[in-house]
Amino acid sequence: MSDPISISEATTQLSRLVAQAERGDEVTIRRGDKPVAKLVAIETPRASLRSAFGALRGQIVIADDF
Repeated sequence: MSDPISISEATTQLSRLVAQAERGDEVTIRRGDKPVAKLVAIETPRASLRSAFGALRGQIVIADDF
């Protein structure tokens, strides 16, 4: 996690901060000296599908004459 950045800096460097969040970093945004927001990447739907792969193993049978 990096040092908190000001809102004005976040406004001018949003693309860079989003890329940083996509890499897994948390970006804290501050107003004055007080942290007020956190920018983090959201979980992609593919990641949740990957965990379900093979969940029905052994429960589905394909006939030999298929």
